[in-house]
Amino acid sequence: MYTIRTGMTTEEKLEILADAAKYDVACTSSGVDRKGQKGMLGNCSAPGICHTFASDGRCISLLKILMTNHCIYDCKYCINRYSNDVPRAAFTPEEICELTIEFYKRNYIEGLFLSSGIVKSPGHTMELMCRVLYKLRTEYKFNGYIHIKAIPGVPDELIAKAGYLADRVSINMEFAVEDSLKKFAPNKNFKTIMNPMEKISDTIALHRLACGKDARMERSAGNRYLENSIFNVKRLEERGFGRKELPVSFANGDLRRSFAPAGQSTQMIIGAGNETDYELLQTTQKLYQNYDLKRVFYSAYVPLNEDSVLPAIGTPVPLLREHRLYQADWLLRYYGFQADELLTEEKPDFNEQLDPKCDWALRHLNLFPVEIMKASFELLLRVPGIGPTSAKRIVQSRRYGTLNYEQLKKMGVVLKRAHYFITCGGKMMYKVPIEEQYITKELTVVNRKENWEIVHRNQYHQMSLFDDYAIG
Repeated sequence: MYTIRTGMTTEEKLEILADAAKYDVACTSSGVDRKGQKGMLGNCSAPGICHTFASDGRCISLLKILMTNHCIYDCKYCINRYSNDVPRAAFTPEEICELTIEFYKRNYIEGLFLSSGIVKSPGHTMELMCRVLYKLRTEYKFNGYIHIKAIPGVPDELIAKAGYLADRVSINMEFAVEDSLKKFAPNKNFKTIMNPMEKISDTIALHRLACGKDARMERSAGNRYLENSIFNVKRLEERGFGRKELPVSFANGDLRRSFAPAGQSTQMIIGAGNETDYELLQTTQKLYQNYDLKRVFYSAYVPLNEDSVLPAIGTPVPLLREHRLYQADWLLRYYGFQADELLTEEKPDFNEQLDPKCDWALRHLNLFPVEIMKASFELLLRVPGIGPTSAKRIVQSRRYGTLNYEQLKKMGVVLKRAHYFITCGGKMMYKVPIEEQYITKELTVVNRKENWEIVHRNQYHQMSLFDDYAIG
């Protein structure tokens, strides 16, 4: 068992534990709108948090640290695994509280992201993390944004405490299939991950009902297109959930405070195991449907550990694949696509040179070109180069007259992609063959610069966690 090194300054601990936290992807818009309160320090704005930089240059707004990088687990992909010889450190709850408040007062941060390695046991570690949150909320009167990374396999009451004290709770799923989890993280299993994830989602939904809100209307906005949602009335009734009822294990929570108002998220590692994009996307869709996750994050694996089952050190980081998965995730949540439409068992991986919507359109050229003046909103959303905003503008504007390509450009349509798939007034923008091989070649050239920038982004500008993954 590890012994906690003593005699370190807070600055030395911060250098180690902030760097150790950089592989947790967690900085998304907060989803919480909480105004300042008299006697409290800080607030939380719904548009999100931004404009702070981590030591490696990423744009974040949170004090993003581990409580400790000591760990009793030996997950093969993790830099902080038990068998690695790396500098170890640990914060006390009081040190984290002082850092958070002092950084906030200096306008360095607007919130806290707290994760941790496992020291002694999952329950012991989670208890320490909850102590940090409790002190911040009660003794230090901190009203700002807090995201906590919950540890699988802890008692329900600790998950409940975290949910009532934090704004967002996340549990890393790590891999899309259980075989990979067993292979790379032998101390973890899907049951200990999915059980608290289900209880968190149930409690979020039921807390909304207990507060008199419509859970269906309050669900994560991006999941509205996915069928068989957790917030389907029939599903709630089948599970026996009443309007004022909460699961027993969570019943002692303080209803005066919303339970995880920013929802929950998870993270999957890309490129360490052998999962296909199809398996990753199928798992993602099920997570959105069954647990109404706020986001599923994808983390391209950075080869840091020497192990026979891992990619060799020096293997290129699959940043372009990560980017395509984020784009596909956007299609699931905002464009009306289902996972089975984007990939199949016969075609299990995306063409990395094309965005997923272009890839889908090229496999369904029988549906194109579509006439801008007649196509439904749902069909317009499936045209490469047309997003939700431009589709709405088209539908509204065509009521009052005929549209032309110049007007479409002003509405935000990306014509360098869209012109292969649309007609305007019965005419195409250019006379081009509607043929898969030809259009694939042309779109690959269009995407070449963007693809190069994604693959080499760490080499030429600060890596931002606020990259816009929305696609047209």
